[in-house]
Amino acid sequence: MLDKLPSLSETVRQYGLGANKRLGQHFLLDMNITDKIARLALPLEDCHVAEIGPGPGGLTRSLLKSGAAVVTVIEMDERFLPALKDIADVSDNRLSIIKGDALKVDIGTQLGTERPIKIAANLPYNVGTKMLINWLTADPLFWQQAVLMFQKEVAFRIVAGPGDPNYGRLAVLSQSVCECRLAFEVPASCFSPPPKVDSAVVVLDPLPADQRFPNLKRLGEITQAAFGQRRKMLRKSLKPVATKYGLSLEDWLGECGIEPTQRPEALEVEAFQKLCSSIPQAPA
Repeated sequence: MLDKLPSLSETVRQYGLGANKRLGQHFLLDMNITDKIARLALPLEDCHVAEIGPGPGGLTRSLLKSGAAVVTVIEMDERFLPALKDIADVSDNRLSIIKGDALKVDIGTQLGTERPIKIAANLPYNVGTKMLINWLTADPLFWQQAVLMFQKEVAFRIVAGPGDPNYGRLAVLSQSVCECRLAFEVPASCFSPPPKVDSAVVVLDPLPADQRFPNLKRLGEITQAAFGQRRKMLRKSLKPVATKYGLSLEDWLGECGIEPTQRPEALEVEAFQKLCSSIPQAPA
């Protein structure tokens, strides 16, 4: 029945759906690409998939065709609800629709624990990073895998390693929770209207629970200080953090085996974690 739906282009014309620049909307109407994204999330037969910002429903269709047991879409733009309802009507009750702001929706609570949860989305450029941080810091971590499209610059920042000019706070936080890999790039010409930048799809697989770094808030504080002045040596950029926690900067860095003259882009993810763990916990 899904194959009998109008094409995405016809759906956009039928409902007069124009992209809202304020919401960072760019429609991905090429089903070959949405099918490719859905395949990255396989297997889906026993999974509940959360899709953020489905728009006219291209990726939604692909997830359902790929065998997802249940798909829940979260869409804040009510203009898309009729097109999404058309998909729901032929989905054998496998599609549910939540109208709301995904930044404010507690996905873990909404989807429950009956099935493993995966997240798949072509994320709006203006809120994609914030959504990712929210999911990385969720306690407990409610999702089993995330397949996410970002603007290419952000995708590169997630998967970058030491020495890469894209390496920074987002890489350290993401890789402290997940294995992160760049799946493929998507040219701007594949979207309607075309954005000014290309996009890329990233796959995030959470590490085993005992390998995830637990204190992302403090890790974020340290990496923000370090990469906020990335051209400066750590003895300069981390001085405010040492002062805040009453530490001798030289002793703190020395205990972690880090030279004060190093710059942040040279440090492995584990080095930042060690810096974080070596700060004494506040008394209860």
